[in-house]
Amino acid sequence: MSEHTSRIVGVLGGMGPAATIDFMGKVLRYSQAGAASEQDNVRLLVDSNPWLPDRNAAIAGTGPSPAAELAAMARGLVAGGAELLVMPCNAAHAFADAVVAATPVPFLNLIDETVAAVARDYPTARRIGVLAVSGAVQARLYEDALAARGLEPIVPINEERAHFMQAVWAIKAGDLACGGAAVRETAERLIARGAEVIVAGCTEVPLVLGPADLAVPLIDSTDVLAQQAVLTARNNVTSIA
Repeated sequence: MSEHTSRIVGVLGGMGPAATIDFMGKVLRYSQAGAASEQDNVRLLVDSNPWLPDRNAAIAGTGPSPAAELAAMARGLVAGGAELLVMPCNAAHAFADAVVAATPVPFLNLIDETVAAVARDYPTARRIGVLAVSGAVQARLYEDALAARGLEPIVPINEERAHFMQAVWAIKAGDLACGGAAVRETAERLIARGAEVIVAGCTEVPLVLGPADLAVPLIDSTDVLAQQAVLTARNNVTSIA
C-alpha cells in the first residue's frame, strides 16, 4: 500500500489527553496489521485540546457549550489535510452535530459504531450495561442508540453514577489505581442488575479496565473507533454494521 492510498484521519482529542493517546496507540496497532512498512501506516492529525469546556456541565446546563470550539477544531484539522474525522470522547458526541456541520468531511460517530459492534458481536445479548458519565447519560447517547436496535441499556444511577464520576475524575488526574477500583465496582453493579455485556462508554475506562476483569464481555468504544477509523481510511468503508 502506498502512502497516498489511505485517507488522513483528523482526531478531535484531548478529552482527556490520556484517552486520546490510548486511541492513537490502538490506531497504530490496527494500522500495523495491514502495513508492509512504516510508510503504510494510517496518518493521523491530532488536535489534543484539554481546554474545551466540560461536556458534563454543558449538557447539564451549568456550563458553556463546547460546540463552537469543537467545530473550530474540525475546521482546523480539515484545513491541515484531514479527510476523515473522529472524536474519541463519548460525552462530546452530544455536540457531534456541530462537528458534522462544520466541514464536508465524513465523521465517524463513536456511539453508533460502538452500538453496531455490540449488535454484531453479541447478537443474543439484550441487556447492555454502559459505563457512561453523567453527561452521556443525560443526553441519552447510548440509551437511544441501543433502544433503536431493540436493546435495553443499563447505566449507572444515583450513587452508582456519582461513584463512577469520581472514578473518571481520578483517572483524568492520573490516579489509575483509585479510579480503576471504582470503575470495576461500577461495572460489577451493572452486571448484578442484569447486564449481559458491558460497554466502556467513557474513553477513560479502557485505561483501567480490560476484558479479563469482568465476568461478562467488555466492548471498548475506543478500540471500536480505532479499528473503524483504520478500515474507513484504507477501504472507504463507512460502517461496521
